[in-house]
Amino acid sequence: MTEPTLAQQLGEFAEKAYADGVPDDVAVSVQQRVLDVLGLCVAAHRLPTSAAALGHVRDQGGHPQATAVGVRGRVTAAQAAFANGVLAHSLDYDDTHLPSVLHPSASVVPAALAAAEHAGASGAQTVRAIAVGLEVAVRLGMAGYDDDLGNSVFFEHGQHATSITGAMGSAVAASLLYGTDVVDALGLTASMASGVIEANRTGGTVKRLHCGLAAQAGVNAAQLVRRGFTGPPTVLEGRFGFFQAWLHGQFFPEAVSDGLGEEWSVPGIFFKPYPANHFTHTTVDAGRAFRERGIAPDQVASVVIGVAGSTVRTIGEPIEVKRAPETGYQAQFSGPYAFAAGLLGGGGLGTGLDDYSDALAQDPQRRALMAKVDVVADDECNAIYPFQFPAVVTLTTTSGETLVEKVLTNRGGPARPLSDDELATKFRDNVAGRLDAGAADAVRRAALDLRHADGVTDLLSPLAVPKETHA
Repeated sequence: MTEPTLAQQLGEFAEKAYADGVPDDVAVSVQQRVLDVLGLCVAAHRLPTSAAALGHVRDQGGHPQATAVGVRGRVTAAQAAFANGVLAHSLDYDDTHLPSVLHPSASVVPAALAAAEHAGASGAQTVRAIAVGLEVAVRLGMAGYDDDLGNSVFFEHGQHATSITGAMGSAVAASLLYGTDVVDALGLTASMASGVIEANRTGGTVKRLHCGLAAQAGVNAAQLVRRGFTGPPTVLEGRFGFFQAWLHGQFFPEAVSDGLGEEWSVPGIFFKPYPANHFTHTTVDAGRAFRERGIAPDQVASVVIGVAGSTVRTIGEPIEVKRAPETGYQAQFSGPYAFAAGLLGGGGLGTGLDDYSDALAQDPQRRALMAKVDVVADDECNAIYPFQFPAVVTLTTTSGETLVEKVLTNRGGPARPLSDDELATKFRDNVAGRLDAGAADAVRRAALDLRHADGVTDLLSPLAVPKETHA
């Protein structure tokens, strides 16, 4: 008998988990991620790019099928997936899987919610589809992780694996909810998946579109399969398939198939406690630790942030730009700003959304602190990355004392998980001023009990028009 292809193995796994259910810890984790994503969708309405994306969606017209957060009335399922995917990823506050360095929920959750609403799926079906979609996205990402290299081959090629494998996971989730063939959906989506990460280095807001485009691709693929389109069963490992196209054939198929259906990655995906690039989080923690030790900004003579060498180019280069971000968005990718934000203290779980504004990025006190900060590669951090994004921060005081804070594990991951209360705090902080207390509580309760709901209507209906988007 012919060995099943990787796509066929994923298809068999997906259909079995969708029919039989997923482990309890996986289901609970999915519900938490739905809450997290919806809070981010509401919070992202503060951004001009969000208004542009939602305006684009409104202009498309079409049949009312699904809810886009902040849009009055329903839009097509594909456009709802696009809108909510853009919103979910735009604040760089969405979850991360390590060591693949993926942000899987920001595409898979919007795609699944849109398909579930359109198809009339139950809450249990929605939770199962999201779980499977997340697992597929992560496993495809890990197939591109080179242990010897210590990094993702996608990332080394300048590719945004988040949107590339996120599109594939979105397609699986949507195809389950629509009742279409998973293998064909993967076969179609491989021709739609994309993402180039240069904006992380030199600017531009295009990255905010990536998860929206991925979610939209997944929904479109599932709908096209329902109309008769088919894809190649060898779409992943084939001579002209997904892994050849993106990774030039340098991939690890065992990451896709080993333990499939028995070992789940979903509960181990890291929640973000701070609304910034994940590489900066341990530096925020180090700044907070120095603050708790009583270090005031005027006592700082110099700071050296030691991180994994692979992350220096994202949060430390060019250092002149990282020391003087012009916008809150640029500050989210700045190691020097992360230190300043942690030392000065902020909202949310330590730093919140309001701590990454354009005004604070240009604040003279923060600029003075950032001017004293260097970002360098550190051997201890290199040995741990990318299973964590550690930081070893050395501070020299104006009196000549040398102080060190080592933060070797990320808050929000399995080693330092966020509690239910902390996740609720993050959600409340994200929706504050945009969703009234009653609606926020209704969404929170519906998300955390989604697997027992008849559908997704109670979850999504309070989110149609947050306060600041009323015309």
